[in-house]
Amino acid sequence: MNKTKIGIIGCGNISGTYLKVAPTFDILEVVACADAIPDLAKSRAQEFGVPRACSVDELLADPEISIVVNLTPPAAHATIALRALEAGKSVYNEKPLAVNREDARRLLELAAEKHLRVGCAPDTFMGAGLQTCRKLIDEGAIGRPLAATAFMLGRGPEPWHPNPEFFYQVGGGPMFDMGPYYVTALVSLLGPVKRVTGSAQISFAERTIGSGPRKGSKIKVEIPTHIVGVLDFASGAVGNLITSFDVWAHQLPRIEIYGSEGTLSVPDPNTFGGPVKLWKPESKSWEEAPLLPLRAENSRSLGVADLAYALRSGRSHRASGALAYHVLDVMYTVHDASHESRHIVLESTCERPAPLPTGLTASELDQ
Repeated sequence: MNKTKIGIIGCGNISGTYLKVAPTFDILEVVACADAIPDLAKSRAQEFGVPRACSVDELLADPEISIVVNLTPPAAHATIALRALEAGKSVYNEKPLAVNREDARRLLELAAEKHLRVGCAPDTFMGAGLQTCRKLIDEGAIGRPLAATAFMLGRGPEPWHPNPEFFYQVGGGPMFDMGPYYVTALVSLLGPVKRVTGSAQISFAERTIGSGPRKGSKIKVEIPTHIVGVLDFASGAVGNLITSFDVWAHQLPRIEIYGSEGTLSVPDPNTFGGPVKLWKPESKSWEEAPLLPLRAENSRSLGVADLAYALRSGRSHRASGALAYHVLDVMYTVHDASHESRHIVLESTCERPAPLPTGLTASELDQ
């Protein structure tokens, strides 16, 4: 198979997973990596056998590279993605697509003008766990989906992260840090959201760094840290979504889908595997469903590979810019609804991503 050549911009922690996983797909070849810190790019290239470490300008000028994988910090997502599109390359961003809706819309508009593609993490909904959930829902295992709950609750990153300020600045917080996994999972299972309301608050004005050389230092909290959203899906289902950095402990599930004929327990949407559990009235017990023969291990780059196949065949790619923009819009609109004390009908929508085919080898996604 002729490989699609990709270049990675941003060689921080998450890049290691992409660099490890991307070569496991027949269609992908990482040919260059770049970072604002040249030594970091060189180190990653040596560690993972990437042929070239270079500057961002050099990577964007390389005519062989078809897809730029943008793993920069969130504040730089839009800037780097716009530069990639201007250079004539499709782009795949880490989440979120951008830190505001205006920049995200410009990305999609420019891609359409140039007949290029925008993709965006998370791609965990393409793993064996959530794809098994999708199949069960589509086959009617729980009847008509009526409602859903989703919980992402924790105490925040400052106990362990040495420089946690960005988690508490615009574009951060529990909704924008972890919410993309949960909202993307819900949209992949239930379809797009049409209306939301919500409440959000800053529970603590300051946070204390708990590790590293700055341990004991105070940081200011600029964004809500406990957000409760109600999502009305176009399909008719109603969802509850809570994301929080204010919770010491809890015993709540990650995600559950409630249907007219049963309940589906959905695995952690920040993973690719299971377990998937099904409760039916006839059995009156939870039974674990076997996972589809898809990737269950950490497979970040799955969305990049799917984008590469889509560029080649012309079909839609699953972890699309439209999906990522809709997810971003949902998250912002929950905050807007809290500020304005009302329900808000979303302006955005998206197609529900197609399920993955089965029966292929782990290294391929299309026939």
